Amino acid sequence: MEKATISEVARHEGKEVTLNGWLYNKRSSGKLWFLLIRDGTGIIQGVASKEDVSESTFQHCMDVTQESSLSVTGIIAEDKRAPGGYELQVKELRILQLVEDYPITPKEHGTAFLMDHRHLWLRSSRQVAILRIRQEIIRACRDFFDQNGFVLVDAPIFTPAACEGTTTLFETDYFGSQAYLTQSGQLYMEAAAMALGKVYCFGPTFRAEKSKTRRHLTEFWMLEPEVAFMDLDGDMELAENFIAYIVQRILQNRSEELKQLERDTASLEKIGTPFPRLTYDEAVQILKKKGINFEYGNDFGGTDETVISEGFQKPVMIHRYPAAVKAFYMKNDPEDLSKALCVDVLAPEGVGEIIGGGQREDDYDTLVEKIKKHQLPLKAFQWYLDLRRYGTVPHAGFGLGIERTVSWICGLPHVRETIPFPRMMHRLTP
Repeated sequence: MEKATISEVARHEGKEVTLNGWLYNKRSSGKLWFLLIRDGTGIIQGVASKEDVSESTFQHCMDVTQESSLSVTGIIAEDKRAPGGYELQVKELRILQLVEDYPITPKEHGTAFLMDHRHLWLRSSRQVAILRIRQEIIRACRDFFDQNGFVLVDAPIFTPAACEGTTTLFETDYFGSQAYLTQSGQLYMEAAAMALGKVYCFGPTFRAEKSKTRRHLTEFWMLEPEVAFMDLDGDMELAENFIAYIVQRILQNRSEELKQLERDTASLEKIGTPFPRLTYDEAVQILKKKGINFEYGNDFGGTDETVISEGFQKPVMIHRYPAAVKAFYMKNDPEDLSKALCVDVLAPEGVGEIIGGGQREDDYDTLVEKIKKHQLPLKAFQWYLDLRRYGTVPHAGFGLGIERTVSWICGLPHVRETIPFPRMMHRLTP
Protein backbone atom coordinates (compact mmCIF):
# COMPACT_ATOMS: atom_id res chain seq x y z
CA MET A 1 0.00 0.00 0.00
CA GLU A 2 1.34 3.41 -1.02
CA LYS A 3 0.82 6.86 0.43
CA ALA A 4 -0.24 9.40 -2.15
CA THR A 5 -1.45 12.97 -2.53
CA ILE A 6 -4.63 13.83 -4.40
CA SER A 7 -2.75 15.81 -7.04
CA GLU A 8 -0.86 12.68 -8.11
CA VAL A 9 -3.63 10.04 -8.05
CA ALA A 10 -3.50 9.64 -11.85
CA ARG A 11 -0.16 7.86 -11.39
CA HIS A 12 -1.81 5.34 -9.06
CA GLU A 13 -4.83 4.31 -11.13
CA GLY A 14 -5.95 0.79 -10.21
CA LYS A 15 -3.69 0.70 -7.15
CA GLU A 16 -4.45 0.77 -3.46
CA VAL A 17 -3.29 3.96 -1.78
CA THR A 18 -3.70 5.82 1.48
CA LEU A 19 -4.69 9.49 1.45
CA ASN A 20 -4.33 11.73 4.49
CA GLY A 21 -6.50 14.82 4.64
CA TRP A 22 -9.70 16.42 5.87
CA LEU A 23 -13.39 15.94 5.09
CA TYR A 24 -14.57 18.80 2.88
CA ASN A 25 -18.17 17.65 2.54
CA LYS A 26 -20.24 14.46 2.34
CA ARG A 27 -23.59 13.06 1.26
CA SER A 28 -25.34 9.70 1.44
CA SER A 29 -27.70 7.61 -0.69
CA GLY A 30 -28.55 4.87 1.76
CA LYS A 31 -25.95 2.16 1.26
CA LEU A 32 -23.37 4.53 -0.25
CA TRP A 33 -21.40 7.39 1.29
CA PHE A 34 -19.82 10.01 -0.99
CA LEU A 35 -17.00 11.76 0.84
CA LEU A 36 -15.22 14.82 -0.56
CA ILE A 37 -11.68 14.64 0.82
CA ARG A 38 -9.11 17.42 0.55
CA ASP A 39 -5.42 17.27 1.37
CA GLY A 40 -4.12 20.69 0.30
CA THR A 41 -3.14 19.47 -3.17
CA GLY A 42 -6.69 18.89 -4.39
CA ILE A 43 -10.08 17.35 -3.71
CA ILE A 44 -11.19 13.79 -4.51
CA GLN A 45 -14.45 11.97 -4.01
CA GLY A 46 -14.28 8.82 -1.92
CA VAL A 47 -17.09 6.30 -2.38
CA ALA A 48 -17.81 3.87 0.46
CA SER A 49 -20.26 1.03 -0.19
CA LYS A 50 -21.83 -0.77 2.76
CA GLU A 51 -21.26 -4.06 0.92
CA ASP A 52 -17.52 -3.48 0.39
CA VAL A 53 -16.31 -2.03 3.70
CA SER A 54 -16.34 -3.19 7.29
CA GLU A 55 -19.14 -2.18 9.61
CA SER A 56 -16.75 0.06 11.58
CA THR A 57 -15.55 1.87 8.44
CA PHE A 58 -19.12 2.46 7.30
CA GLN A 59 -19.93 3.79 10.77
CA HIS A 60 -16.93 6.12 10.54
CA CYS A 61 -18.34 7.44 7.25
CA MET A 62 -21.57 8.20 9.05
CA ASP A 63 -19.82 9.81 12.01
CA VAL A 64 -17.12 11.89 10.31
CA THR A 65 -17.87 15.61 10.26
CA GLN A 66 -16.80 18.60 8.18
CA GLU A 67 -13.06 19.32 8.50
CA SER A 68 -12.36 16.23 10.63
CA SER A 69 -8.88 14.92 9.88
CA LEU A 70 -8.78 11.42 8.48
CA SER A 71 -6.76 8.71 6.76
CA VAL A 72 -8.48 6.84 3.95
CA THR A 73 -7.30 3.73 2.13
CA GLY A 74 -8.79 2.59 -1.16
CA ILE A 75 -8.41 1.93 -4.89
CA ILE A 76 -7.92 4.81 -7.32
CA ALA A 77 -10.39 4.48 -10.21
CA GLU A 78 -10.88 6.67 -13.27
CA ASP A 79 -14.26 8.41 -13.36
CA LYS A 80 -14.72 11.27 -15.80
CA ARG A 81 -17.75 12.54 -13.85
CA ALA A 82 -15.74 12.95 -10.66
CA PRO A 83 -13.82 16.15 -9.77
CA GLY A 84 -10.33 15.68 -11.15
CA GLY A 85 -11.38 12.67 -13.23
CA TYR A 86 -10.67 10.07 -10.50
CA GLU A 87 -12.37 8.75 -7.41
CA LEU A 88 -11.28 6.69 -4.44
CA GLN A 89 -13.10 3.42 -3.85
CA VAL A 90 -12.91 3.36 -0.06
CA LYS A 91 -11.79 0.21 1.76
CA GLU A 92 -10.89 1.68 5.15
CA LEU A 93 -11.39 5.03 6.88
CA ARG A 94 -9.76 6.15 10.11
CA ILE A 95 -10.80 9.36 11.87
CA LEU A 96 -7.73 11.09 13.30
CA GLN A 97 -9.67 13.89 15.00
CA LEU A 98 -13.43 14.31 15.02
CA VAL A 99 -14.48 17.95 14.69
CA GLU A 100 -17.49 19.27 16.56
CA ASP A 101 -19.41 22.35 15.38
CA TYR A 102 -17.07 23.59 12.66
CA PRO A 103 -17.80 27.36 12.47
CA ILE A 104 -17.86 27.76 8.66
CA THR A 105 -20.70 25.71 7.23
CA PRO A 106 -21.91 25.42 3.60
CA LYS A 107 -24.49 28.15 4.31
CA GLU A 108 -23.84 31.83 3.53
CA HIS A 109 -21.71 33.78 6.01
CA GLY A 110 -21.05 37.51 6.24
CA THR A 111 -17.66 38.94 5.31
CA ALA A 112 -16.90 40.10 8.87
CA PHE A 113 -17.56 36.58 10.19
CA LEU A 114 -15.35 35.02 7.52
CA MET A 115 -12.56 37.52 8.20
CA ASP A 116 -12.74 36.76 11.93
CA HIS A 117 -12.29 33.09 10.97
CA ARG A 118 -9.73 33.75 8.23
CA HIS A 119 -7.49 30.99 9.64
CA LEU A 120 -10.27 28.52 8.79
CA TRP A 121 -11.69 30.31 5.74
CA LEU A 122 -8.39 29.62 3.96
CA ARG A 123 -9.47 25.96 3.70
CA SER A 124 -12.31 26.74 1.27
CA SER A 125 -11.76 25.80 -2.37
CA ARG A 126 -12.11 29.43 -3.47
CA GLN A 127 -9.43 30.68 -1.09
CA VAL A 128 -7.13 27.78 -2.00
CA ALA A 129 -7.48 28.70 -5.69
CA ILE A 130 -6.64 32.37 -4.96
CA LEU A 131 -3.56 31.45 -2.92
CA ARG A 132 -2.31 29.10 -5.64
CA ILE A 133 -2.67 31.88 -8.21
CA ARG A 134 -0.89 34.27 -5.85
CA GLN A 135 1.98 31.80 -5.52
CA GLU A 136 2.21 31.45 -9.32
CA ILE A 137 2.23 35.25 -9.77
CA ILE A 138 5.09 35.56 -7.29
CA ARG A 139 7.01 32.76 -8.98
CA ALA A 140 6.42 34.37 -12.38
CA CYS A 141 7.72 37.71 -11.04
CA ARG A 142 10.91 36.11 -9.81
CA ASP A 143 11.38 34.07 -12.99
CA PHE A 144 10.94 37.12 -15.23
CA PHE A 145 13.69 39.09 -13.53
CA ASP A 146 15.97 36.13 -12.89
CA GLN A 147 15.80 35.23 -16.59
CA ASN A 148 16.53 38.81 -17.65
CA GLY A 149 19.79 39.25 -15.76
CA PHE A 150 18.49 40.91 -12.59
CA VAL A 151 19.98 40.19 -9.18
CA LEU A 152 17.73 39.76 -6.14
CA VAL A 153 18.79 42.15 -3.37
CA ASP A 154 16.95 42.17 -0.05
CA ALA A 155 15.94 45.58 1.32
CA PRO A 156 15.63 46.29 5.07
CA ILE A 157 12.26 46.36 6.86
CA PHE A 158 13.38 48.96 9.43
CA THR A 159 14.25 52.32 7.88
CA PRO A 160 15.46 55.62 9.36
CA ALA A 161 13.34 57.91 7.17
CA ALA A 162 10.34 58.19 4.86
CA CYS A 163 10.36 57.16 1.22
CA GLU A 164 6.78 57.86 0.11
CA GLY A 165 5.86 60.73 2.46
CA THR A 166 5.80 61.14 6.23
CA THR A 167 2.02 60.87 6.75
CA THR A 168 1.81 57.12 6.09
CA LEU A 169 4.63 55.86 8.31
CA PHE A 170 4.36 53.21 11.00
CA GLU A 171 6.74 54.39 13.72
CA THR A 172 8.50 52.06 16.14
CA ASP A 173 11.09 52.34 18.89
CA TYR A 174 14.53 51.15 17.81
CA PHE A 175 16.65 50.93 20.97
CA GLY A 176 15.72 54.45 21.98
CA SER A 177 15.72 55.91 18.47
CA GLN A 178 12.87 56.38 16.01
CA ALA A 179 12.58 53.90 13.18
CA TYR A 180 9.86 53.17 10.64
CA LEU A 181 8.49 50.14 8.87
CA THR A 182 9.49 50.34 5.23
CA GLN A 183 7.18 51.93 2.68
CA SER A 184 9.34 50.74 -0.21
CA GLY A 185 12.71 49.16 -0.91
CA GLN A 186 13.33 51.54 -3.79
CA LEU A 187 16.01 53.80 -2.30
CA TYR A 188 18.07 50.75 -1.36
CA MET A 189 17.58 49.27 -4.83
CA GLU A 190 19.01 52.46 -6.29
CA ALA A 191 22.17 51.84 -4.26
CA ALA A 192 22.22 48.18 -5.34
CA ALA A 193 21.74 49.12 -9.01
CA MET A 194 24.92 51.21 -8.84
CA ALA A 195 26.73 48.05 -7.74
CA LEU A 196 25.02 45.36 -9.84
CA GLY A 197 23.35 47.16 -12.76
CA LYS A 198 19.95 45.43 -12.73
CA VAL A 199 18.40 44.49 -9.39
CA TYR A 200 15.08 43.82 -7.71
CA CYS A 201 13.72 43.30 -4.23
CA PHE A 202 10.60 41.52 -3.07
CA GLY A 203 9.11 41.86 0.37
CA PRO A 204 6.46 43.35 2.64
CA THR A 205 5.85 47.09 2.71
CA PHE A 206 3.76 49.15 5.11
CA ARG A 207 1.57 52.22 4.65
CA ALA A 208 -0.35 53.76 7.53
CA GLU A 209 -3.07 55.07 5.23
CA LYS A 210 -6.40 55.62 6.96
CA SER A 211 -8.21 54.15 4.00
CA LYS A 212 -11.14 51.74 3.97
CA THR A 213 -11.32 51.26 0.21
CA ARG A 214 -11.37 47.88 -1.52
CA ARG A 215 -7.90 48.57 -2.94
CA HIS A 216 -5.91 49.28 0.23
CA LEU A 217 -4.06 47.19 2.78
CA THR A 218 -1.74 48.53 5.48
CA GLU A 219 0.70 45.65 4.89
CA PHE A 220 1.25 44.46 1.34
CA TRP A 221 3.95 42.86 -0.79
CA MET A 222 5.83 44.68 -3.50
CA LEU A 223 8.29 43.67 -6.16
CA GLU A 224 10.62 46.53 -7.12
CA PRO A 225 13.17 46.43 -9.96
CA GLU A 226 15.75 49.18 -10.50
CA VAL A 227 18.04 49.55 -13.51
CA ALA A 228 21.12 51.73 -14.01
CA PHE A 229 21.37 53.64 -17.32
CA MET A 230 17.61 53.37 -17.92
CA ASP A 231 15.24 56.23 -18.77
CA LEU A 232 11.44 56.52 -18.49
CA ASP A 233 10.81 54.96 -21.91
CA GLY A 234 12.91 51.93 -21.00
CA ASP A 235 11.11 51.72 -17.67
CA MET A 236 7.68 51.65 -19.35
CA GLU A 237 8.79 48.97 -21.79
CA LEU A 238 10.11 46.84 -18.92
CA ALA A 239 6.83 47.25 -17.02
CA GLU A 240 4.58 46.21 -19.89
CA ASN A 241 6.71 43.19 -20.78
CA PHE A 242 6.66 42.17 -17.12
CA ILE A 243 2.88 42.38 -16.74
CA ALA A 244 2.23 40.55 -20.02
CA TYR A 245 4.59 37.76 -18.88
CA ILE A 246 2.75 37.34 -15.56
CA VAL A 247 -0.67 37.11 -17.22
CA GLN A 248 0.48 34.54 -19.75
CA ARG A 249 2.03 32.42 -17.00
CA ILE A 250 -1.23 32.35 -15.05
CA LEU A 251 -3.27 31.45 -18.13
CA GLN A 252 -0.81 28.66 -18.88
CA ASN A 253 -0.31 27.21 -15.40
CA ARG A 254 -3.40 28.09 -13.35
CA SER A 255 -6.35 27.61 -15.71
CA GLU A 256 -8.06 25.20 -13.31
CA GLU A 257 -7.89 27.69 -10.47
CA LEU A 258 -9.29 30.44 -12.72
CA LYS A 259 -12.20 28.12 -13.56
CA GLN A 260 -12.72 27.49 -9.85
CA LEU A 261 -13.09 31.26 -9.40
CA GLU A 262 -15.40 31.45 -12.45
CA ARG A 263 -13.00 34.01 -13.89
CA ASP A 264 -13.79 35.00 -17.48
CA THR A 265 -10.35 34.66 -19.06
CA ALA A 266 -11.28 36.32 -22.38
CA SER A 267 -10.14 39.70 -21.05
CA LEU A 268 -6.86 38.27 -19.77
CA GLU A 269 -6.13 36.60 -23.11
CA LYS A 270 -6.06 40.06 -24.74
CA ILE A 271 -3.18 41.23 -22.53
CA GLY A 272 -0.17 41.63 -24.78
CA THR A 273 2.34 44.37 -25.52
CA PRO A 274 2.35 47.22 -26.32
CA PHE A 275 0.06 48.83 -23.75
CA PRO A 276 -1.73 52.10 -24.49
CA ARG A 277 0.12 55.15 -23.16
CA LEU A 278 -1.40 58.46 -22.10
CA THR A 279 0.13 61.60 -20.66
CA TYR A 280 -1.44 62.95 -17.48
CA ASP A 281 -2.94 65.77 -19.52
CA GLU A 282 -4.56 63.32 -21.95
CA ALA A 283 -5.98 61.32 -19.03
CA VAL A 284 -7.47 64.50 -17.55
CA GLN A 285 -9.19 65.19 -20.87
CA ILE A 286 -10.81 61.73 -20.73
CA LEU A 287 -12.22 62.56 -17.30
CA LYS A 288 -13.57 65.89 -18.49
CA LYS A 289 -15.22 64.34 -21.55
CA LYS A 290 -16.94 61.83 -19.26
CA GLY A 291 -18.25 64.59 -17.00
CA ILE A 292 -15.99 63.90 -14.02
CA ASN A 293 -15.41 66.94 -11.80
CA PHE A 294 -11.61 66.73 -11.59
CA GLU A 295 -9.28 69.54 -10.56
CA TYR A 296 -6.20 69.68 -12.76
CA GLY A 297 -3.00 69.18 -10.79
CA ASN A 298 -4.41 66.62 -8.37
CA ASP A 299 -3.46 62.98 -8.29
CA PHE A 300 -6.06 60.55 -9.59
CA GLY A 301 -8.38 58.90 -7.09
CA GLY A 302 -9.82 55.42 -7.32
CA THR A 303 -12.92 56.51 -9.24
CA ASP A 304 -10.79 58.57 -11.64
CA GLU A 305 -8.55 55.58 -12.35
CA THR A 306 -11.58 53.37 -13.00
CA VAL A 307 -13.10 55.86 -15.44
CA ILE A 308 -9.81 56.30 -17.32
CA SER A 309 -9.08 52.56 -17.60
CA GLU A 310 -12.59 51.47 -18.61
CA GLY A 311 -11.95 52.74 -22.13
CA PHE A 312 -9.12 50.22 -22.62
CA GLN A 313 -8.99 46.42 -22.77
CA LYS A 314 -5.35 46.35 -21.64
CA PRO A 315 -3.56 48.00 -18.73
CA VAL A 316 -3.08 51.67 -19.55
CA MET A 317 0.14 53.57 -18.77
CA ILE A 318 -0.20 57.17 -17.60
CA HIS A 319 3.03 59.16 -17.57
CA ARG A 320 4.29 62.64 -16.76
CA TYR A 321 2.12 63.62 -13.79
CA PRO A 322 2.57 67.05 -12.20
CA ALA A 323 5.80 66.90 -10.19
CA ALA A 324 4.00 68.43 -7.20
CA VAL A 325 1.98 65.24 -6.56
CA LYS A 326 4.92 62.86 -6.92
CA ALA A 327 7.67 61.81 -4.52
CA PHE A 328 10.85 63.84 -4.02
CA TYR A 329 13.06 61.36 -5.86
CA MET A 330 11.22 61.66 -9.23
CA LYS A 331 13.20 63.42 -11.96
CA ASN A 332 11.54 66.42 -13.62
CA ASP A 333 10.85 66.28 -17.33
CA PRO A 334 13.53 68.53 -18.95
CA GLU A 335 10.98 69.53 -21.62
CA ASP A 336 8.44 70.64 -18.99
CA LEU A 337 9.87 71.06 -15.49
CA SER A 338 6.39 71.11 -13.97
CA LYS A 339 6.03 67.42 -14.87
CA ALA A 340 7.77 64.34 -13.44
CA LEU A 341 9.26 61.53 -15.49
CA CYS A 342 6.96 59.01 -13.84
CA VAL A 343 4.48 56.33 -14.87
CA ASP A 344 1.51 54.59 -13.26
CA VAL A 345 0.03 51.46 -14.81
CA LEU A 346 -3.72 51.11 -14.30
CA ALA A 347 -5.16 47.62 -14.62
CA PRO A 348 -8.52 47.25 -16.39
CA GLU A 349 -11.78 46.16 -14.75
CA GLY A 350 -11.69 48.79 -12.02
CA VAL A 351 -8.63 47.51 -10.14
CA GLY A 352 -6.66 50.74 -10.49
CA GLU A 353 -2.92 51.27 -10.15
CA ILE A 354 -0.82 48.11 -10.01
CA ILE A 355 2.53 49.72 -10.89
CA GLY A 356 4.04 53.06 -9.94
CA GLY A 357 7.50 54.09 -11.02
CA GLY A 358 9.68 56.35 -13.09
CA GLN A 359 13.08 57.85 -13.68
CA ARG A 360 14.93 58.99 -10.55
CA GLU A 361 16.54 62.36 -9.93
CA ASP A 362 20.24 61.77 -10.58
CA ASP A 363 21.58 65.31 -10.02
CA TYR A 364 22.99 65.97 -6.55
CA ASP A 365 22.05 69.65 -6.15
CA THR A 366 18.54 69.14 -7.51
CA LEU A 367 17.94 66.22 -5.16
CA VAL A 368 19.12 68.23 -2.13
CA GLU A 369 16.63 70.97 -3.01
CA LYS A 370 13.81 68.44 -3.40
CA ILE A 371 14.52 66.84 -0.02
CA LYS A 372 14.42 70.30 1.60
CA LYS A 373 11.24 71.23 -0.27
CA HIS A 374 9.50 68.11 1.01
CA GLN A 375 10.69 69.01 4.54
CA LEU A 376 12.50 65.71 4.98
CA PRO A 377 15.54 65.34 7.28
CA LEU A 378 18.61 65.90 5.13
CA LYS A 379 20.82 64.00 7.59
CA ALA A 380 18.84 60.78 7.09
CA PHE A 381 19.43 60.93 3.33
CA GLN A 382 23.18 61.51 3.28
CA TRP A 383 23.80 57.92 2.21
CA TYR A 384 21.23 58.34 -0.58
CA LEU A 385 22.90 61.56 -1.70
CA ASP A 386 26.22 59.70 -1.87
CA LEU A 387 24.80 57.84 -4.87
CA ARG A 388 24.73 61.21 -6.68
CA ARG A 389 28.20 62.18 -5.44
CA TYR A 390 29.98 59.04 -6.58
CA GLY A 391 29.31 57.92 -10.13
CA THR A 392 25.75 59.13 -10.68
CA VAL A 393 23.92 57.89 -13.79
CA PRO A 394 20.37 58.02 -15.15
CA HIS A 395 18.33 55.18 -13.62
CA ALA A 396 14.73 54.08 -13.31
CA GLY A 397 12.48 51.47 -11.78
CA PHE A 398 9.03 50.75 -10.44
CA GLY A 399 7.06 48.86 -7.82
CA LEU A 400 4.37 46.29 -8.53
CA GLY A 401 1.83 45.57 -5.80
CA ILE A 402 1.25 41.82 -5.57
CA GLU A 403 -2.19 42.05 -3.95
CA ARG A 404 -3.73 44.35 -6.55
CA THR A 405 -2.25 42.19 -9.27
CA VAL A 406 -3.83 39.10 -7.69
CA SER A 407 -7.11 41.00 -7.37
CA TRP A 408 -7.12 41.88 -11.07
CA ILE A 409 -6.07 38.48 -12.42
CA CYS A 410 -8.51 36.60 -10.16
CA GLY A 411 -11.34 39.08 -10.77
CA LEU A 412 -11.81 39.78 -7.05
CA PRO A 413 -13.90 42.70 -5.77
CA HIS A 414 -11.65 43.41 -2.74
CA VAL A 415 -7.95 42.98 -1.91
CA ARG A 416 -8.72 41.32 1.45
CA GLU A 417 -8.92 37.91 -0.26
CA THR A 418 -5.60 38.30 -2.08
CA ILE A 419 -3.31 37.75 0.92
CA PRO A 420 -3.49 34.95 3.51
CA PHE A 421 -3.93 37.22 6.54
CA PRO A 422 -4.91 40.76 5.50
CA ARG A 423 -4.02 43.81 7.56
CA MET A 424 -6.40 46.72 7.15
CA MET A 425 -7.21 49.84 9.11
CA HIS A 426 -9.54 47.92 11.45
CA ARG A 427 -8.17 44.41 10.96
CA LEU A 428 -5.17 43.11 12.90
CA THR A 429 -6.45 39.60 13.66
CA PRO A 430 -6.17 36.69 13.24
